[in-house]
Amino acid sequence: MIAYPFSAVVGMDDLKLALLVNAVSPGVGGVLVRGEKGTAKSTIVRALAALLPDVTVVPGCRFSCDPAAPDPQCPDGPHAPSGAGRGRDVPGDVPGDVPSPVPGGDVRSARLVELPVGASEDRLIGSLDIERALTEGVKAYEPGLLAAAHRGLLYVDEVNLLHDHLVDLLLDAAAMGRSYVEREGVSVRHAARFLLVGTMNPEEGELRPQLLDRFGLTVEAAATRDPAERAEVVRRRLRFEDDPDAFAADWAPAEAELAGRIAAARRRLADVALTEAALRQITALCAAFEVDGLRADLVTARAAIALAAWHGRPAVSADDVRVAARLALPHRRRRDPFDAPGLDRQRLDEILDEHAGPGSDPPDGPDDGPGPGDSGPGGDDGGGDGGGGANRPQDAGQLDAHGSASAPERSTDQHDGAEAAPGPDGDGDPVPAAPPYRPRLFTVPGLGAGAPGRRSKARTPYGHTSGARPGARGLHLPATLRAAAPYQRARGRSGPGLVLRREDLREPVRDGREGNLVLFVVDASGSMAARQRMRAVKGAVLSLLLDAYQRRDKIGLVTFRGSSAELALPPTSSVEAGARRLAALPTGGRTPLAAGLLRAAHVLGLERLRDPARRPLVVVVTDGRATYGPDPLAAADRLRRMAERSGARSPGGTVGGAGMVVDCESGPVRLGLAARLGRSLGADVVRLDDLEAGSLAGAVRAARRVA
Repeated sequence: MIAYPFSAVVGMDDLKLALLVNAVSPGVGGVLVRGEKGTAKSTIVRALAALLPDVTVVPGCRFSCDPAAPDPQCPDGPHAPSGAGRGRDVPGDVPGDVPSPVPGGDVRSARLVELPVGASEDRLIGSLDIERALTEGVKAYEPGLLAAAHRGLLYVDEVNLLHDHLVDLLLDAAAMGRSYVEREGVSVRHAARFLLVGTMNPEEGELRPQLLDRFGLTVEAAATRDPAERAEVVRRRLRFEDDPDAFAADWAPAEAELAGRIAAARRRLADVALTEAALRQITALCAAFEVDGLRADLVTARAAIALAAWHGRPAVSADDVRVAARLALPHRRRRDPFDAPGLDRQRLDEILDEHAGPGSDPPDGPDDGPGPGDSGPGGDDGGGDGGGGANRPQDAGQLDAHGSASAPERSTDQHDGAEAAPGPDGDGDPVPAAPPYRPRLFTVPGLGAGAPGRRSKARTPYGHTSGARPGARGLHLPATLRAAAPYQRARGRSGPGLVLRREDLREPVRDGREGNLVLFVVDASGSMAARQRMRAVKGAVLSLLLDAYQRRDKIGLVTFRGSSAELALPPTSSVEAGARRLAALPTGGRTPLAAGLLRAAHVLGLERLRDPARRPLVVVVTDGRATYGPDPLAAADRLRRMAERSGARSPGGTVGGAGMVVDCESGPVRLGLAARLGRSLGADVVRLDDLEAGSLAGAVRAARRVA
């Protein structure tokens, strides 16, 4: 299958530059591409693989060892060094190092290995070769995708949907350049150095800051809003689909030029000097922007060296440091999911000027973009999807997009402006939220079988093994052998090995935690409109949103006020979207409590069809007063039944849904309406002041609830 040419992609300059920097120096640590759907993220990553130089490998080695410098711990080794080859071994410079003729070596293209979202740990790192273990009685290792990606490109689409455990394994291997396998009696070490590229849509949920930090560079990808550029994108894509061979032939010279430039940059990489002035600028930037740890300093230095090699400079310049910092630092400044990843451009330039050494180079002009014509990262179409390219470092990138109105999440947000508009019931201005805090843990009772997470007890594919059951998904070898052993004589076994039948197969039963659907039902009526009160309510919901993010939940937001209820945020994994809706939430008007509860029941019914394994946790934030509409207790009973049915629909779920009512009633005289509502919902009732984990007032109830 012919891949779309890398040089034919219109715009996306930052993304192309970040990929080329990693192609020159994979030690930079890979690229995470964050962007809205339909922005050619996958297309451009797959196109990069065709530009990587060929690799020379040991014939028959499943781990792609270099015959000039074979891995001494290769499971297929030992391989004798050929004595010829590249002349030097550059640590970390693996995806397609420029091969020289090596006696006995095979030359092949650098591999593109794709890790699917549903991959298991066995598929990623490898496992015991079951077939050889059963037929030959030997402990043999079956390599995984990390071994296949060695000296190539490993691409993870929708990396934010990958389970955290797998992301940890993946990034550990990428950082150390080796994969360590200790399982099922197999102990293996093998080289696993590759160019790592992950893509994600922030609307589907964020990576934790700890995982974000492990990616070397991060780029925001957004579709251009320029009609002329959009037309050129469509024109080129249609031409490619009509005749891929002819289209690829037209762009072959540009592709060859880019591939040659990558190879030349790799050769000069070791000769690029990182001057003391440039190093001071890098460390001053990392300290001034308060990034955690020292990984940012190392990544920025490596990226700046690679940029200098790409541009053919003998030493790192201030412009190299500037562009490297804008690619390496923004995502490392995030402390929680509500922080906007971005850099103050003016502050960045001030720090560079302040720490510039004597005789440092002035900023370069737009001289040498990385691609020919208008198609390369520095081409004339500049500033398209990804902002400025390598030839315009002062404009490069939309890396602070979350902090501006032009960010993908903001530009496509249909609710922000609408919610802030005055309504017929006399809205007040949106009240800012109080600072978030750590709330107590609330769980869904019973045992579920939903998506892996960190909230409620569940049977999950990634928990600790607690038993076995009939089945063949992820074979439990000891249990399978124990099931087959008593029948060997009856099955006529006459030699070594075991006679296995389908009914002997056992799969592991693993206990872990699942993520739930946390549906917030928030009262925004006039009874909640006192500024200090609503500020505390928003702070509480924001705290629960942050808790849901940390526990890998999906969230939804229903608000009610005036005469109706609104689904302000359909169930999603993006807590950033929830925080934005909450910040713009106005208050005022009557209290249609029943409408809010009925709307929540409707949302649970739809989610029951879309995601039947995910059990719900309903959080109602109200003072319990209803000044409009029917009796809320009947609506509460309907919501309770829907939540229970949604939980029972979960495979393995032993108890239905659960709920919590956050009682916002205040003042010396309390009516207890929220407590009455909680009894109808079968939910716990928590005073707003007692929601914080450190609160003493609700400690006994919290202990009972968690247990």
